[in-house]
Amino acid sequence: MTCVAHAEIWGYIDDKGVGHFSATKLDDRYELFSKEVVASETPASQLGSDPNCLPHAPSTAALPPKLAAFFESSPTLKAVRPHMQAAAHRYLLDVELLQALIAAESGFNVTAISPKGALGLMQLIPETAARYGVQGDKRASQQQKLFDPHTNIHAGSHYLRDLLTLFKGQLDLALAAYNAGEGAVQKAGNKIPNYPETQNYVRTVTQMYVALKPHAPPQAMPVKALEPKRPAGPDPLRPTKGRGNGLPTSLNTNTDPFVPSGPKGQRGLP
Repeated sequence: MTCVAHAEIWGYIDDKGVGHFSATKLDDRYELFSKEVVASETPASQLGSDPNCLPHAPSTAALPPKLAAFFESSPTLKAVRPHMQAAAHRYLLDVELLQALIAAESGFNVTAISPKGALGLMQLIPETAARYGVQGDKRASQQQKLFDPHTNIHAGSHYLRDLLTLFKGQLDLALAAYNAGEGAVQKAGNKIPNYPETQNYVRTVTQMYVALKPHAPPQAMPVKALEPKRPAGPDPLRPTKGRGNGLPTSLNTNTDPFVPSGPKGQRGLP
């Protein structure tokens, strides 16, 4: 039975100009930034937690005025856009997806630190950052490096690309894993885990991504090999051979400075 649901983006801008966004109104500070009507075969209560019930904005949709005003007024967004574009090109991602994820993660606060210790624009926890070659040394601590936009965005984008590879291009699962960890998604039977924070996160990023790029189908992220010479596996869209513990082991042997050493939860949720 077809239902009609509302894909909403709530948020507020704090006194430092940092944006805070959510798919639901978390407290009285949050105002409605965007609202779209979504037709779906899945009950509205499952919007964003079911891969068949993610929002698709109409092709004529324009960026909601409040969101547009935030992005246009953000000096950080303007400064880091070249890094987003470079990372999007390198890791075969939409720059609008990175913009949506960063907005949801840190509100474009370069020095953001979460209560769980996630750092920087893409809110990487130290363990995940270390997997991608970001570690402290004599010149700078790991935290200082993760506060560098180029380093943070490239490491976070590499991680997101690996998650998309692992979950065969299913954006909702990749985002859930970015928030809760690969293991949590796999333990849930390759579904979004039943964590309110993670379900809200997936809806928030997806809805903002669609607002930024209305033509982008959230469930059809391209799954392409970063190394074309790698032999193809059973998946015709992406090599699947040579994986160890979920992520492609072939990525562990190159000289890329952001190299994973094995999967570990991004957020450390139970």
